[in-house]
Amino acid sequence: MDFSTVYLGKTLRSPLVVSANPLSDNLDNIKRMEDAGAGAIVLTSLFEEQLRMERNPHYRQYTHGLDNDPALLPHYADHSDVGSNSDAYLEHIRKAKAAVSIPIIASLNGTTAGGWSLFAKQIAGAGADALELNLYNIPSDPSLSAAEIESGLLLTAQIVKRAITIPVAVKLSPYFTNMAAVARSFDEAGLDGLVLFNRFYQPDLSLETLVEYPHILLSTAQDLRLPLHWIAALHGRVHLSLAATGGIHEGIDAIKALMVGANVVMVASALLKNGIDHLRYIEAQMRGWLQTNEYASIDELRGVASVARRDSPADLDRAQYMRALKTYLPKP
Repeated sequence: MDFSTVYLGKTLRSPLVVSANPLSDNLDNIKRMEDAGAGAIVLTSLFEEQLRMERNPHYRQYTHGLDNDPALLPHYADHSDVGSNSDAYLEHIRKAKAAVSIPIIASLNGTTAGGWSLFAKQIAGAGADALELNLYNIPSDPSLSAAEIESGLLLTAQIVKRAITIPVAVKLSPYFTNMAAVARSFDEAGLDGLVLFNRFYQPDLSLETLVEYPHILLSTAQDLRLPLHWIAALHGRVHLSLAATGGIHEGIDAIKALMVGANVVMVASALLKNGIDHLRYIEAQMRGWLQTNEYASIDELRGVASVARRDSPADLDRAQYMRALKTYLPKP
């Protein structure tokens, strides 16, 4: 059975890719991910705010004692040695590349066009096989139109893409007026891949202090439905690679994503919950399903359930919506 796939122009031994998460901050974990069958690994993100702070001459002063004042902007950087500054991040890329033979994908997280090009070049120079640009944007300015927001994100991606020669994938949120049109604009701009979708980690509110605080909820299989819908809609209509992320916990979750057209499936929450060796479990389930259903390769499976095979996808979506509302019966 041919379990390989092509993502961002690179042939991977497996469609199972470890998405950005704290486990990859540890070099031994990266080696274990390779041993467990990962096709590639996305490192944790370096944030735009961190790069801004490093350009500030008072960076060292501002980053002292962050735990005492979480309201400071440098609080964004207070996570790990790997993600705390650009030099450590670049060194981690070099060490990861030396430690494993599978592709290492760096990750930058931000929304604005300025200041990205230089560090993107440094990432490429450190040996990263590709770059995932995480456009985590939560617009709250009522004067900004949807078109202005989308054009700004596209410009950011274009600037990064023009600065480097390694492939660039863009990780997007699903919150656009027309996700299909946004995807096509990134495709036409020459980006290499889309990672669907970013998850917003909304804070909770403390009733005692009236202050927001982080409250991270890991994904569940339910979260897979949204990327399934849009990857099915985009497969065959755009040329760039498509990665499904969010909700991949079992082998059948990965199979569904590949069936609608994903090039790879990205796993993080399942590993945080169950450990790195859970990759072996997912792969074993996938191989068993493929063999039972007589698929000889991942390529043979990909896209068999995509919207490209349907005559009127919009009408079908509407019909499914109506069917769901009419067939659900509440418990007596």
